[in-house]
Amino acid sequence: MTWSARQYTTFEDERTRPVRDLVAAIPNEIARTAVDIGCGPGNSTEVLMSRFPGASVTGLDSSQDMIDAARKRLPDVRFDVSDITTWDDAGPYDVILANAVLQWVPEHVTLFPALVEKLAPGGSLAVQMPDNLEEPAHRLMRQVAAEGPWAGKLAAASNARAARASARWYYELLRPLCTRVDVWLTTYYHPLADGPKAVVEWFKGSGLRPFLQPLDDAERAAYLARYEAEIAGAYPPLADGSVLLPFPRLFIVATR
Repeated sequence: MTWSARQYTTFEDERTRPVRDLVAAIPNEIARTAVDIGCGPGNSTEVLMSRFPGASVTGLDSSQDMIDAARKRLPDVRFDVSDITTWDDAGPYDVILANAVLQWVPEHVTLFPALVEKLAPGGSLAVQMPDNLEEPAHRLMRQVAAEGPWAGKLAAASNARAARASARWYYELLRPLCTRVDVWLTTYYHPLADGPKAVVEWFKGSGLRPFLQPLDDAERAAYLARYEAEIAGAYPPLADGSVLLPFPRLFIVATR
């Protein structure tokens, strides 16, 4: 399953709230050049442009479907299909925004310093990454993968996301390279009206992708049915039938 802009934007308001909080914390008052790496369908780029209306803003993403959606949303902005691991634009940029993307990119020990190198003096790298690999929704993805007849096919699915490091680890990595590093963790609680089914739909747009992609249609349907049954037990519905989905996210703003 490739990235789907339509699936991702099913919960656009909830997915955009963290990037609003992230961009609001960038200390730069003015930015001439800014880039949104892993821009998705352009919702984060829109927030970036609103914060720095005078900046020349570009966006990049590895998914053609996401870039097509971003271009439709913001036709006056340049969007390119590009992989962060091979992105060779030296900048310099006043702001580099990476919202909910670097968890999919390996080797943070070299990646983050390389991104800082692309900043102009006084420029800021603003990062938000889900910090939810030990939340029930993710633990159940791995459990259902390991216990089903598809276990062999999904043996590597849990490794799709980069190894999680602590807030301290990122601070210690970035502080020698930057004049200021701000790190914090926020847990959002998203009320989802359609109950456990909505939790499944949410993660079909992100975390479930590595588990669904290797499966054929019949296996995918069976996996999702078993996963939804487990989710129903882990996220009991409220009185109105909705569920409250806790979603921890790690934020980093590093200024060169």
